[in-house]
Amino acid sequence: MRTPVPNSPHTSGRWRLAGSAVAAAAALVVAGLGTAAQADAATTAHAAAANSQVTWSATPCATPQHKGELACDSYRVTGGVTAFQRQQAARTGAAAKVTPKAAAAAPTGYGPSDLQSAYGLTSAAASNGTGETIAIVDAYDDPNAESDLATYRSYYGLSSCTTANGCFKKVGQTGSTTSLPSADSGWAEEESLDLDMASAICPQCNILLVEAKSATTANLGTAVNEAVTLGAKYVSNSYGGSESSSDSTYDTKYYKHAGVAITVSAGDEGYGAEYPAASQYVTAVGGTALSKATSTTRGWSESVWNTSSTEGTGSGCSSYDTKPSWQTDTGCTKRTIADVSAVADPATGVSVYDSYGITAGWYTFGGTSASAPIIAGVYALAGTPSSGSYPASFPYAKAGTSALNDVTSGSNGSCGSSYLCTAKSGYDGPTGWGTPEGVSAFTG
Repeated sequence: MRTPVPNSPHTSGRWRLAGSAVAAAAALVVAGLGTAAQADAATTAHAAAANSQVTWSATPCATPQHKGELACDSYRVTGGVTAFQRQQAARTGAAAKVTPKAAAAAPTGYGPSDLQSAYGLTSAAASNGTGETIAIVDAYDDPNAESDLATYRSYYGLSSCTTANGCFKKVGQTGSTTSLPSADSGWAEEESLDLDMASAICPQCNILLVEAKSATTANLGTAVNEAVTLGAKYVSNSYGGSESSSDSTYDTKYYKHAGVAITVSAGDEGYGAEYPAASQYVTAVGGTALSKATSTTRGWSESVWNTSSTEGTGSGCSSYDTKPSWQTDTGCTKRTIADVSAVADPATGVSVYDSYGITAGWYTFGGTSASAPIIAGVYALAGTPSSGSYPASFPYAKAGTSALNDVTSGSNGSCGSSYLCTAKSGYDGPTGWGTPEGVSAFTG
């Protein structure tokens, strides 16, 4: 179980300043660079003009309720101007509006078209995924999961995904559709985030929500096994906790599923390993800050998500878990976290609709809870893994190619200049081999 640090992001909200971005944009203009760079500077200038500080707080499930429980890896924005709002303001020339602390009437974070564009998935999302099932594993029940998902998908013009049409199914950890765990508003926020991200990346996919009866490793692991039993080939897990000497046993019991892509959040507390991201059988997913960048061919830029020494994407060396054969970095004798990454910074967060236990409406979320279901969706777009494969190895076969966006700036903590906490060209701990550029790095 993770123990909250006094004044850590698990006990109080944090501020993120856009000051460094403003300075960088101003420097571009002073240097007289081209119009694309000036456009990026203008985007940042809108943010500065509208009080670009962003506030957020950890969702309730980010602090374990009971001894022995794991925590979710999500944050909810409570105020300020998000990257999405700055982007909108730059397009229209209007001042960016400050996000209200209550639910918004319209999205204030990145939506499906943004995420698909950022990761080269627009074409694949339109045509791939039919017949594939992404499983979302979380703890406790979200009574509004299906209706909230319907609101999200309807707003963005995605096809209906309901129990009635066979696209959506919610079960408990034993597979029952009627015997569900007790409801929990904190985990309901997490479930809305996960379901919306799976939809955003793979709108043609079916979605299976498996709710564990509590957030213990045993119950969440049992839910993973049930997801696989029910046919899911892609299983997203947005939770974690401290490593233990029992992890190798948990690996074999819950996470060793050949032919299944199992994604796990790398953690939100900065440099340091957590489980089950440390499992040798899963794809450990780190987090980035994602921003629109007209000065690049891609149209987007990313850096390591890091807000403070106790808040940012996880990475590092496992103390217990064996290093998988496809991982060849030399800084860790055992498993290294992470493998790949996607957006997780709350200041550049994603749009989510949620209504259970909080004011119904649109919220912006971050944390590696966002990046794990995004990568599960990419695996689903890439197609069914071969029966004997471990899909965590797939990105390693495309390492250093255009199939992945190499993230080369930022760090998530203090470990000297080591790649384990500092981004560099090629593999590094916080972002792994980088973020998706299409689906080819996620095929066998």
